[in-house]
Amino acid sequence: MSPRWGWLLGAAVLGAVVWWVGTDPFVSGVRALDVRTLTVGAILGVPITVASAWRWRLVASGLGADLPLGRATAACYRSQLLNSVLPGGVLGDVHRGVDHGRAVGDPARGLRTVAWERTAGQLVQASLAVLVLLLLPSPVRSTLPGMLTLLVVVVVLLGALVRTWSTLRADLAMLVARRIWPGVMVASAVVVAGLVTTYVVAARAVGVTARLSTLVPLAVLVLVAAALPANLAGWGPREGMAAWAFAAAGLGAEQGLAASVAFGVMVVVAVLPGAAVLVVGSRASRRAREPVHG
Repeated sequence: MSPRWGWLLGAAVLGAVVWWVGTDPFVSGVRALDVRTLTVGAILGVPITVASAWRWRLVASGLGADLPLGRATAACYRSQLLNSVLPGGVLGDVHRGVDHGRAVGDPARGLRTVAWERTAGQLVQASLAVLVLLLLPSPVRSTLPGMLTLLVVVVVLLGALVRTWSTLRADLAMLVARRIWPGVMVASAVVVAGLVTTYVVAARAVGVTARLSTLVPLAVLVLVAAALPANLAGWGPREGMAAWAFAAAGLGAEQGLAASVAFGVMVVVAVLPGAAVLVVGSRASRRAREPVHG
């Protein structure tokens, strides 16, 4: 799917949700947030970002493109900010891939490290979603066959790409040989746990009082939908899934949408340090382009 079609699909989903639920949940989701809730979200954003950076560092080292954790963390803050304000939700990842590739003298490898890192993270997230739906009784357990089908399709497509693209096959062989997968799985689990916790905090902020055993399956479904590259800066499928899932659980589509809106705002606030990274990087680039006068 081209980026333009992805953005259009995200906009269409968002428009359908507004038509179904109305605009009041958007307002209530924002109004429910206070300094305390936003601060909690920003604190939760730290382990989420550091774990994402650690996962990227592991993959990069596995492909022979070493990356310091501090630099990776700063780049992840920047990419998360760009993903949250630009259409498609992936342009920030492309930016950090290109930037890292230039730093190691191999732009293609830089992009592949990000692609492998993001793919690994999504596979772990989908697998954890399946596990949660299996273990916790939930009104949305009916989505389990669809989740399993999606996971199998992704794995089959990835296998087909690896078989037909020798570069990817060589990448996978290097990653397997260097045994980075335990660390990648732990880092991905930390990211998912942080995001689920953030979503629960957002749901509580808008007045959802359901038990955690009810909320967690809803949150993992919403996060899977949020990972789809068919959105407007993260908005679209996330809100559609939230409205449907909360309605299916008897909590009301309005509350689901309000929780998703609150979550979206919390995420944007949590990645604002990325703005400082952008400013510093822009100044450094400008100084590098300035002529040196003797």
